[in-house]
Amino acid sequence: MKNAAAAAPAATRQERFDHGMEVLTRIDGEGGQKVIDALADISPELGHQVVSWAFGDIYDRPGLAPRDRQLVTLGMLTALGGCEPQLDVHINAALNVGLGPEEIVEALLHSAVYCGMPRALNATFVAKKVFGERGLLPVGGPAPAQG
Repeated sequence: MKNAAAAAPAATRQERFDHGMEVLTRIDGEGGQKVIDALADISPELGHQVVSWAFGDIYDRPGLAPRDRQLVTLGMLTALGGCEPQLDVHINAALNVGLGPEEIVEALLHSAVYCGMPRALNATFVAKKVFGERGLLPVGGPAPAQG
């Protein structure tokens, strides 16, 4: 017996792209479009796959709320290292889907345990840049007491 997804007709390439753009815009606002535009003269197919597959197929799946997907994404990009441009986009996206600056900073601090201080620091500095651009600094309360 086939499930409903298997019985449904496959979406066309353009339909997948259009759906992905709706999801991308809802999550990333103009940040996602900037990434797609930056790929236009070098690899438009990569841009198409980012939109159609990552956002149209994966980001819109049931099972995780958008804010939870962004927490996972921030952790993965932090752990990978060298993903500062993508962290910029996804920290903005995390804010767009309801994560607060304190939650983002805490997630990045937590990542240091698993991927190391340098990667957590790099991600935190990207967050600081994004928060500054959005008028969200300073984050949290006073620093913990020394001693």
